Amino acid sequence: MHRKVLYLLLIASALIAAFAFGYFKASNADQGIRQAIYYVDPMHPGYRSAKPGIAPDCGMQLVPVYAEDLASSSSGAGKTASGQLRVSAALRQLYGIQLAPVQRTSSHNTIRVFGRVTADETRIFRVNLGTDGYVKETKNDAVGNRVAKDQHLAVVYSPEFLSVAGGYLSANERTIAGMPKDNSVATPNAASAQARADRLRNLGMSDAQITELSTTRKIPEDVYVVAPTDGIILSRNISPGLRFERHTDLYTVADLSHIWVSAEVFGDEAKFFRPGASARVFLPNGEESFPAHVSDALPEVDTVTHELKIRLEVDNLGYKLRPEMYVSVDLPTAFPPGLSIPQDAVVDSGTSKHVFVKIAQDIFESRRVETGWNMGDRIEVVKGLKEGEEIVSSGTFLIDSESKLRLTATNGKSGAFDARADIARDPQHTEAWP
Repeated sequence: MHRKVLYLLLIASALIAAFAFGYFKASNADQGIRQAIYYVDPMHPGYRSAKPGIAPDCGMQLVPVYAEDLASSSSGAGKTASGQLRVSAALRQLYGIQLAPVQRTSSHNTIRVFGRVTADETRIFRVNLGTDGYVKETKNDAVGNRVAKDQHLAVVYSPEFLSVAGGYLSANERTIAGMPKDNSVATPNAASAQARADRLRNLGMSDAQITELSTTRKIPEDVYVVAPTDGIILSRNISPGLRFERHTDLYTVADLSHIWVSAEVFGDEAKFFRPGASARVFLPNGEESFPAHVSDALPEVDTVTHELKIRLEVDNLGYKLRPEMYVSVDLPTAFPPGLSIPQDAVVDSGTSKHVFVKIAQDIFESRRVETGWNMGDRIEVVKGLKEGEEIVSSGTFLIDSESKLRLTATNGKSGAFDARADIARDPQHTEAWP
């Protein structure tokens, strides 16, 4: 009895071992069917690796290539006629490849660029005096302060003003005394008074103080430095007790009621910023905007970035736009109707552009195209496509990679066998270039 039980246990153990051996053998055989022979870079199928990993150039996961993929096109993606590729609906769904029709559309868009506010150079005034002197006092003249025309900014003393002012008063009094009753003829004294008034202006005396001098008929001990226009003080190089030399800039005052905006424009966008084109300038917070127009001034070219610097002119109501402020510039654009496709559909090699067109059920071909305007997420096609044709609009790079992979496999000496042989010859080899 004991021997019989032992015999049964041996038989059972043998059956279990046979079942386990058959299971693992079947499992390994099943795995062998889908065993990757090598891995490729999805962006550059010419790159091969014996092991899975990350592509060194684009950082994407390497894609496995199976023997049956190279041996047959029945797997869902394969080569058909020259330049054509079969991609099944199941494979397109798996990889998120989408199709879109070629449509006739018109484009109305807004180009947004960034700009920097600068003062209108024709409205910048530099305040200086044509003589030496020193500063007695200043008043309300800090940088950034708004000033009014003829507002007193400083009081200075210079002895040269005294002699010229005395000569002006004398000539002015002689002019009044010798003036005909009908004031019909200018006298030599009047010309002399005018010449001395011009001399006072050249020295830096304002018209307002010259008029005051004529009214009071007193030689002024001090001279007022006044604001030449309504505006903002941009710079200040003066302080009480300062001794200055002639033609030294004491203030820079800018009329900011009309300002410039310098905008940097890239590539094809420059053609839309033609002289006179209307635009809008937005404050940094985007809550308020101002109408603007492109100036007639020729664009400047940045020597480093090769960007074009376009000048826009803006009426600065309320002085809300200040020099060196960064703003946004919006320029509306419109294009005539034309054939257009999603931008992602175009594969740009640098020397040519092509798209993948559906020509039959699951059959696609690569077709060269010429493009036009480029706005938002769409691009115009001027040659190569017809309205209503379907093209690959999403996942194009996968189709392009598969097309290159098929071409590489077809042009190889023995396809999958060569790839296996490369790896077999050098087990440590992890990368093989065709």
